[in-house]
Amino acid sequence: MLVRTTFPEPGTAVTCGVSGGADSTALLVLAVAAGCDAEAVHVDHGLRPGSAREADVVAATAERVGARFRSVTAPVEPGSNLEARARAVRHAALPEGALLGHTADDQAETVLLALLRGAGIDGLGGMRSDRRPLLSLRRSETSALCAALGFETVDDPSNRDPAFRRTRVRHEVVPVLSDVAHRDIVPVLARQAELLRDEGRFLDDLAAELDPADVAALRGAPVVLARRALRRWLRTEHPPAAADIERVLRVVAGEHVATEVGGRRIARRGGRLIVEAASATETGW
Repeated sequence: MLVRTTFPEPGTAVTCGVSGGADSTALLVLAVAAGCDAEAVHVDHGLRPGSAREADVVAATAERVGARFRSVTAPVEPGSNLEARARAVRHAALPEGALLGHTADDQAETVLLALLRGAGIDGLGGMRSDRRPLLSLRRSETSALCAALGFETVDDPSNRDPAFRRTRVRHEVVPVLSDVAHRDIVPVLARQAELLRDEGRFLDDLAAELDPADVAALRGAPVVLARRALRRWLRTEHPPAAADIERVLRVVAGEHVATEVGGRRIARRGGRLIVEAASATETGW
């Protein structure tokens, strides 16, 4: 199992985000087995009664494998979009570069969720492996590892709550697609994600040669590269939506003099695209 993980070199100091579930528990156990100098960080959102007890489970696991342990309290208020908000808070509470216990099953679910959102090649490329050493392992394998070694794990009831879209994809969509395909689709989707990430990196390398503010260069380039150059240039915390990029391309083509993207006005002047603050009254074009 360890040979299919992508942990850094032995002796490397790593931080593992450990919720106490089987995946993240296996992440910590395997990080230590790989020779890493590991620290387990548990983030308590306070969403369930007794959630502090889950930190005790993680602490016991860390002590048993010889890893350091730290607990962080990062409350999340119940309400709409809970899953995404909790994920954002959790990632913000973890140090930069912290390792996460996502598996091939998580990757397949991520690809399907991206497809439902109408994502492009980057979204369909799923999660990158640089912070996720277990992406080649299956969820069943992490559970089997914890059971075989006698580690207590935490059962998060939200993983069975159909109110969350990922939960329905996991328990309804993936089984149905596997049944239709007469095969386990998880490795198929994970492989497709890997291929799309490779192609995305190739396109990014080509797009990096373009000056995204040069109207002539953008007009002369294949549209797929022009889109990627603009997306990288205009990215803030998140990349611009596809519709935003298409509006900017209309400015490039001279069909419009300006458009707004993420609170910024993108205008064309003297053969260059200019980024400036949008006026309070300006919306859309």
